[in-house]
Amino acid sequence: MSHPPSPAELEARLRLHALPELGPRRYRRLLQAFDSASAALSAPASAWRALGLPAVCAEARRSPPVRQCAHATLAWLEQPDQHLLCWDHPKYPALLAELDDAPPLLFIAGDPALLERPQLAIVGSRRASRPGLECAARFSRELAGGGFVVTSGLALGIDGAAHEAALRVGGRTIGVLGSGLRHLYPTRHRGLAERMRAEGSALVSELPLDAPPLPANFPRRNRIISGLSLGVLVIEASPSSGSLITARLAAEQGREVFAVPGSIQHPGARGCHQLIRDGASLVEGVEDILQQLRGWQRVIPPKPAAPQPDQAEHPLLALLWAAPHSSEALAVASGWPMARVLAELTELEINGRVACQAGIWSGLGE
Repeated sequence: MSHPPSPAELEARLRLHALPELGPRRYRRLLQAFDSASAALSAPASAWRALGLPAVCAEARRSPPVRQCAHATLAWLEQPDQHLLCWDHPKYPALLAELDDAPPLLFIAGDPALLERPQLAIVGSRRASRPGLECAARFSRELAGGGFVVTSGLALGIDGAAHEAALRVGGRTIGVLGSGLRHLYPTRHRGLAERMRAEGSALVSELPLDAPPLPANFPRRNRIISGLSLGVLVIEASPSSGSLITARLAAEQGREVFAVPGSIQHPGARGCHQLIRDGASLVEGVEDILQQLRGWQRVIPPKPAAPQPDQAEHPLLALLWAAPHSSEALAVASGWPMARVLAELTELEINGRVACQAGIWSGLGE
């Protein structure tokens, strides 16, 4: 991956990002065709048309609103704990980068290093039952306590319960928004969002900062939730729920899909039952999830007398004793898939053999 863009190139990328009808694939097509956003902005309109881009894109690129949006974003980035990751930045989350339609820009309020830590997504109904909310909270507490970052969509219902529970046990959680970070939705979760930022978690959006929560934004948002995560757990969902979209995207992305069954008399269980019929793993506890994620240590720790595995010859540990590495660099050096690298790193971290600071892993106790 390349180095972070220069200030001029960053502004040019922000201007491209603010253009109407320019989604992730068209954005990347422009950068690949012209080598830089600056060159793309300077290219004649005929060159844009030759790439099959809508005329409105080329017409709007020099408009005052587009420039103002870019300048406002640059000012926003000057504030503490507010970040932007471009898709070719070294710290862009590696699992998300695998997607064909990976967001070209990610706006982050909070700790950006969380995006590269192992994540499990918990999603479900906005109108969840009390048992459903309690189930989401229990899974979130146990996953967060076991070293996972809990990722969800900050929506009412299951999403909010998952975020809250992770914070309650001192864990970390990521909220992926279907609106811009300066247009927080739903408004009832503003307090939760502020706590997430204050307590070391993060809010993420691919949308311009002031983008409203349009209905079309949420299916797009769902691919980020699943794309960041090793797996997606669905708790209570109707057959038409957006949570099933997230689960379908997760399966297409090669992620694990988990579903909690429910009573056949409860409408909120129908979506989960459909997922199970379609091949999702039925789960009744966190252990069922961890069994599907090979390499993960049990969330319930062994008895103190149980011997710890001998990891002196662990390939990742040998690399980290030689020099600190990012998770992406470890994947390259080891030749392992990123999902396996992240799983192994978290097991080593739980065992006190490695530590991560600002996205860089180091070996402990040689």
